[in-house]
Amino acid sequence: MTDTAEQDERVSDEDRKAQLRRRRLAAHRGARRAMARFGFHRTLRERLAGLDGAGDVYDLDEPSDVYGDGVVEALEAKVAGLLGTEAAAFFPTGTMAQQVALRCWAGRTGNPTVALHALAHPEVHERNAFSAVGGLRPVRVTSEPRLPTAAEVRDFEEPFGALMLELPLRDAGFVLPSWEELTEVVAAARERDAVVHFDGARLWESTVHLGRPLAEIAGLADSVYVSFYKSLEAFGGAALAGPAELVAEAKAWRHRYGGLVFQQFPTALSALIGLERELPRLPEYVAHARVVAAALHEGFAAAGTPWARVHPRVPHTHDFQVWLPYDAGVLAETAVRTAEETGVVLFGNSWDRRGPDLAYTEIHVRSAGLEWSAEDVKAAVAEFVARLPEPVR
Repeated sequence: MTDTAEQDERVSDEDRKAQLRRRRLAAHRGARRAMARFGFHRTLRERLAGLDGAGDVYDLDEPSDVYGDGVVEALEAKVAGLLGTEAAAFFPTGTMAQQVALRCWAGRTGNPTVALHALAHPEVHERNAFSAVGGLRPVRVTSEPRLPTAAEVRDFEEPFGALMLELPLRDAGFVLPSWEELTEVVAAARERDAVVHFDGARLWESTVHLGRPLAEIAGLADSVYVSFYKSLEAFGGAALAGPAELVAEAKAWRHRYGGLVFQQFPTALSALIGLERELPRLPEYVAHARVVAAALHEGFAAAGTPWARVHPRVPHTHDFQVWLPYDAGVLAETAVRTAEETGVVLFGNSWDRRGPDLAYTEIHVRSAGLEWSAEDVKAAVAEFVARLPEPVR
């Protein structure tokens, strides 16, 4: 195949994927039932309407924020209170927040090496930002589809200044350790004179599985990052929480990184609304995700699917994975076509390839998902499977 032909094929493939994304979004918006209805799927008008009631979480007669004061400071204080830390700093992105946090810790420990999981967000999704931008040196403690063990941390073959733990570990299936395992891992890092940083983008919903309140979980770490949009449905944004001295230094680096934005009140207000409205509901979503996961497992078995995996079988949070023995493109097309024809969105996310004729997707259970009974899930599985071709054997 010539270079031109290969380029044309890539463009064609990209066009097909873009068209499929547009169809998926249209089907999602028009569906009478979906497992989740995310804010970023909505129009600008609908997103702005989501700020209705902001006066319940902040005095709208106060002056607008300028370079991080006002409502941004109120949000920072709210987060520090929830996590039980001395202080917190608002950041426009979690990528920036964690680079800054670990850069600050490297200066304090004198060691720029960060021990983390091979599937951790900075390793998979941030274009080597730790090393390319932050001057940090990431090393992989394990690549197993679970959090690192205490033994792996204790016996790691080289020194590290910080241990970074993603809670939950998204790319492994939104998995969490047990509370006992987590405390042992933290203790192992302390034995090596390392600080512990939690990538807590989804920490908010981890309380159910860990069986502890947010402040007790965050209290295990030296610093914690949390996201405002992944589960709280804010417009964006993140916070870094920890000791007051660390947060003060982090704010200086935030300025250097270009994160001291002139005005951020829409995002800050949306985050305060998320903390008020969505945070208390997360345990309910986690509980119902377990109902959905069990129904999916039963539904695929009843539909005669030769092999299907719900991972984890009992979800640790309100997000989990479904694996099927088909090409990712086939599954993506079938999922969209089923949604278009039935008005029901069972699989609203993309499908990713994990081997020859093996792919997975993520299931997110939010308020809309509470409307699904186990029988609804099984019926949707049957509709989906009926449109699949025969699997490759």
